[in-house]
Amino acid sequence: MKKFKKTGFIKNKSFNLVSRFILSSFIVISFFYVTPIIISFTDKNFNKKEFTNNSKNILDNTLKRDNIIEEDSDLESDERDLLYDILEENNSEINLVRYTTSEIDSLFKDLNYNLKDVRDTKLVKPIDIGLLPNEIKNIANTKKRKEMFIKIVLPLIIKENNKIRIDRKRLFTILNKNSNTEIEKKWLEKKYKQYGARQNDLSTLKIRMDEIPVSLAIAQAAKETGWGTSRFALKGNALFGQWTWSGEGLKPKNADEGKDHKVMKFHSLQLSVRAYLRNLNTHSTYKNLRKARTELRNKNKALDSIILSRHLDKYAETGNQYIEVLQKIIEQNSLKDFDEARLLPSSKDLESLI
Repeated sequence: MKKFKKTGFIKNKSFNLVSRFILSSFIVISFFYVTPIIISFTDKNFNKKEFTNNSKNILDNTLKRDNIIEEDSDLESDERDLLYDILEENNSEINLVRYTTSEIDSLFKDLNYNLKDVRDTKLVKPIDIGLLPNEIKNIANTKKRKEMFIKIVLPLIIKENNKIRIDRKRLFTILNKNSNTEIEKKWLEKKYKQYGARQNDLSTLKIRMDEIPVSLAIAQAAKETGWGTSRFALKGNALFGQWTWSGEGLKPKNADEGKDHKVMKFHSLQLSVRAYLRNLNTHSTYKNLRKARTELRNKNKALDSIILSRHLDKYAETGNQYIEVLQKIIEQNSLKDFDEARLLPSSKDLESLI
C-alpha cells in the first residue's frame, strides 16, 4: 500500500508540473503575440499626434527666406509679459551706490577711459555705472557734460546689444539641429514671450530679435533726458522716457487731464536700456523701423541710425521734428563713431575663460 500510494503521488505531482508548464508557456506566447496587436490598435485609434522634430524644416522654410520683412503684429502682448525679466529685477533689494561726478571722473581717468581712444580703437571699457550722478546737471561745460553722459551709457548699450546678438546666434544654432533639448525648447518659449511673438512664429522672432544702432540709442537717451539732467533720469533711471500703465513710475508734472500714464522707473540704468531695446523691438508703433532694419540685413548692409530714425516719428508728440532733432544729435556729436565699438571683457569674463 505504501508503495502504491507513493507512486500515485509522484504521478499526480508530475502531471501538475506538466500542466503548469503548458499553461505558463501558453500565457507567455499569447502575451508576445497579442501585445503588438494591442499597441498597433492603440496607435491607430488613440494616438493621433506625431511627435517629430520639424525644427530643421522650419529653419529651411522660414529663416533662410532672406526676403522676409513682414511680421505678425496682430498678437497683443501685455507689458508685464514683454518686460517680465525687467520687472523682476526692478524689485531687487540691492542698493546701488550713486557716485558723484568727481568720483566717476576720477574712475574714468584711472582706467584711461576716454572717447578719443574709443573712436580710434573701437574698444570700450566694461564700466557699469548703475545711477547717474546728481551733479551732472551742474556741469557748466556742455562738452564735458555730454562726454560724461556718453561714457556712462555707452557700455550699457553695447552690453544689451551683445545679449541680443548672442540670443540671435543661439536661435539659429538651436533651429539648425535635428533635435532640441528640453532646455532649448524652454528657451525658445521664453523668447517668444519676451518678443511678443506667437509660438513657432520664427519669422516674427527673427525680425524682432535684433540690435539697435548704438548711435541711435545714445541720441534718444540724450534727447529724452537732456543729456542726463532730467528728473525722470535722476530719480527714476529713465533714459528713454518710456510710459507705463501697470508698472512703477513717475507722474509727468504737466500731464494732460485724463492721461493716467507714468514714466517707468528702473532699478538701474542698465534695465532702462534693456526696456528701451525691448520696446523698439516689440511695439507695433515701430514695425516700420524693424522692417527697414530687416531690409538692411537682407542687403548685408550695416544698421544705419539715420535711416532707422526716420521711422521714429511716433516716439514723441513732435513727430517729424523729433526725427530732425535726433539726426542733428547723431551728426553734430559724431555718434556713428561708436556703432562699431566693442566691449572689452570684464574681469569676470576673463575669469570664466581661465
